[in-house]
Amino acid sequence: MKRLLFPALLATAAWAQTVPPTAPLALSLKDAINRGIKTNLRALLSTQDVRSAQGARLLALSRLMPKVSVTASETSQQVNLAAFGFSGFPGIPSTVGPFGISDLRANVSQPLLNFRSIYAERSAIQQEKAAGLSASDARDAVALLVTNLYLQASSASSRIDSGKARVATAQATYEQALDFQKNGVVPAIEVMRAQVELQTQQQHLIACRSDVEKLKLQLAQAIGLPDGQTFELSDKLPFAPLTGLSADEAISKAWQSRPDYQSAAARVDAAMLTRKSVEALRLPTAEFNGNYGTIGPNPANLHGTFAAGVSVNIPIFQGGRVKGELTEVDAELERRKAELADMRSRITLEIRTAYLDLNSASEQTQVATKTVELAHQALTQAQDRFAAGVSNNLEVIQAQEAVSTADENYIANLYRYNAARALLARSMGHAETSIPAILQGVSQ
Repeated sequence: MKRLLFPALLATAAWAQTVPPTAPLALSLKDAINRGIKTNLRALLSTQDVRSAQGARLLALSRLMPKVSVTASETSQQVNLAAFGFSGFPGIPSTVGPFGISDLRANVSQPLLNFRSIYAERSAIQQEKAAGLSASDARDAVALLVTNLYLQASSASSRIDSGKARVATAQATYEQALDFQKNGVVPAIEVMRAQVELQTQQQHLIACRSDVEKLKLQLAQAIGLPDGQTFELSDKLPFAPLTGLSADEAISKAWQSRPDYQSAAARVDAAMLTRKSVEALRLPTAEFNGNYGTIGPNPANLHGTFAAGVSVNIPIFQGGRVKGELTEVDAELERRKAELADMRSRITLEIRTAYLDLNSASEQTQVATKTVELAHQALTQAQDRFAAGVSNNLEVIQAQEAVSTADENYIANLYRYNAARALLARSMGHAETSIPAILQGVSQ
């Protein structure tokens, strides 16, 4: 595996270093997931696991297939008959030879009845199926990882937009206070207070921009973008209520579609077939062996010969081998059954927890949306009161802070809501395709 994987990764890294940065890439969530699955190490390793399982299945199948070989030999020998008890016979020398033997022969063997190999091959098929499903589960895990990074970067970008709006509002308040102070309407403390608020919002905006760039670097690394490749997030993921399946329906669907659950079930089937292959050690086996070729004292003087036969092996006593192997495979079978039962209960827990998180985040997001509206209305009224000279700008700054808090709460709750939707898609299976759809509020 290392021989195959490491050169590919090195070649990818070398290619990434030689490709010059291009224009900003418009990156959608679906594109990010597809790129992540193609380049993420976990997905690559799971692909190699599938290849290993395929090799094991072919090896098990080969034990049921005919074996054909061709042999050619040229020998020269001398035999001491006295060593075999043929001595003292009149007219018979004690040694014979030297003489030559030329032999060219085709050999065929074919298992006719071997239940151990039959069940072993069926077990290998289930192991290959389990490996393929595990690879699908790894792709789903990568899809969830990339989605979380995408959502975090998107939320940070939203904070930049919110921060720009707050800086613009603080700038307007500062300029208004400065103008009022020049006209003698307000004292200098009003200007200082507005300037402090402006600089605070500017500092917050700088920090948000840094956070976005760091999160985008993490996302680029996770999806294998070349170093220096800039990109912009093209998908906006607003609040979209999710309708469709109930929790019980989602659990039933997950048992049918979750690749990790199906993989665990396939491993249970493989363990049961392995047990049958061990039990088959007590059964007779039959095999055909035959050959056809030419033999003679030299290549110029050959004659055709053949042999064909069927052998039957009936085991009688094997020294406790069957009992020992059965004990071993029974332990493996019980382990696989326990893993399957545990995964079944874990899926139920994951989906019910995801629904609780989803409902809670949905309600919080809706409340946060209303809070943002009220905070902006309060800011507008505070600005009008300050412009009319009814109050000082302390009320405006407090309203600005309320808007800042409301915006942050909305962004954080929206992230939690979308993250809960992505986790629900992962819990139900096939996250690679269902996450982009479910984040748009489409039931799967």
